[in-house]
Amino acid sequence: MSTPTLTETPTALRPRRRLLRGLPWLVVRQHRTALSCLLGLTVLGALWIVYQRHELVQLLDAAGWPEKEVQHQVQETRGYGYVASLLSGLPLIVAVFIGAPLIAGDRENGTVQLVTTQSVTRRQWLIAKLAFAYTLALLSGLVLSAAFTWWWEPHRSFFASKWIEGAIFDNTGPVLPASLLFLTAAGITIGVLLRRTLPAMVVTFFFMIAAGVVWEEIRIRLGSTRMVTYPLDGELPARLHDSYEVDRWLGNAKGDLFGWGSCAEATEQAQDACIKEKGIVNHVVEYLEPGQMAAMQWTGAGLLLAGTALLTAFVVWRVSRRPL
Repeated sequence: MSTPTLTETPTALRPRRRLLRGLPWLVVRQHRTALSCLLGLTVLGALWIVYQRHELVQLLDAAGWPEKEVQHQVQETRGYGYVASLLSGLPLIVAVFIGAPLIAGDRENGTVQLVTTQSVTRRQWLIAKLAFAYTLALLSGLVLSAAFTWWWEPHRSFFASKWIEGAIFDNTGPVLPASLLFLTAAGITIGVLLRRTLPAMVVTFFFMIAAGVVWEEIRIRLGSTRMVTYPLDGELPARLHDSYEVDRWLGNAKGDLFGWGSCAEATEQAQDACIKEKGIVNHVVEYLEPGQMAAMQWTGAGLLLAGTALLTAFVVWRVSRRPL
């Protein structure tokens, strides 16, 4: 009696097909907790923004906006506070908990030595790690930035924060994904230099604070300021209502400028005498207008991406040249 020949592999024994294989799969598997947490946070944040926008639209429709004027402040709602906290804290979370330990953790645990003995070069391992971190940061930033821009753009008049302030400028358009990439790269760089997880996370945290202070100064310098002059006793020009005032002076007919407090005397009579003596006839305002926002955001994003490229090149050079 002949024995039947098995010509097909049983379904249960067939290897499952995976979207990722090899080193990329290994990196995702290694960082699956961080991946799950950040993706979950991104999805929940985007859904919360969609819900808040829906509530706002319903409220405004019921009040007859835009045909009727509506008094409402988005900042006063609890939902906006949650969104603002998420968007402000996301760069810190990504830089400290994903960027800083990415390489430093492997150095401490000896993972890189194990991986690079399995027919994988150090550069291949590094590229896979960087691709994972940058893809995660970029995806999260794009989703949340798009959702928040969709909420803010048509309803900007109901947000107390000005367009130039970090709560709006840094979380809409290309700035949020670009800043996430830069700060992730900064965390990775710090981890490569310190080669220990906890010190790298602590230093990255303080770097985030310092970077925030510097960015506050850079932000208002991303656009070219404009000047407007109007009479001393005239009304504020309409163009300045939504603009960001950089500086203000008093001016005379010759075009000479005086500091805003030049004639801040104790009495009105003394103040009038000072104005007359200096020939002051105009207010002169240096400002940035909302129409410049998109160009300023792309300029800022370009700077952040250039910084990301430089830090990435340094990390690749450092890891390729020096032992981990």
